Amino acid sequence: MKYYFYTWRDDGIDQTIHDLLRWQVREMARRKADPSLVVLDTQSVHAAAGVPAQSTGRDAAKKVPGRKRGLAVDVMGLVIAVVVAAASAHENAVGITLLDKVAADTDTVQKALVDQGFKNAVVAHGQKVGIEVEIVERDPTQTGFVPQARRWVVERAYGILMLHRRLVRD
Repeated sequence: MKYYFYTWRDDGIDQTIHDLLRWQVREMARRKADPSLVVLDTQSVHAAAGVPAQSTGRDAAKKVPGRKRGLAVDVMGLVIAVVVAAASAHENAVGITLLDKVAADTDTVQKALVDQGFKNAVVAHGQKVGIEVEIVERDPTQTGFVPQARRWVVERAYGILMLHRRLVRD
């Protein structure tokens, strides 16, 4: 079984299957096959016991030792791009890599929504690859978790991923 997975991964067949399924779901929802808007976010997760120390780090802001996952989803919550880095990597580095993957995989994306953790470096890089990056700021008068318009789909995607036992830890 592993043989087929590795062969498909090396040949790019797994990405092709993923793209075909995503296009079918989008067309069934009466949308164009490729999105014009994506939402980016990162999540820090604890590393499992057997994960090599050189591939992990510590997210100083969230005090999480492990890895940082970056996710780009369309407005339906379907995955467009994924990046995994050490938790010590800055969100800008993950955001820039995500934008590069989105730009390489789809030529229709015109705009990306990000949270306040991403800074001007991501906005500037978005201009270089032809994607307008908008930082969605939360209302300072609100406390706790309040879903932001259009950005909640990436939070929902992370929530769905966390339902699977193997993805709770790296």
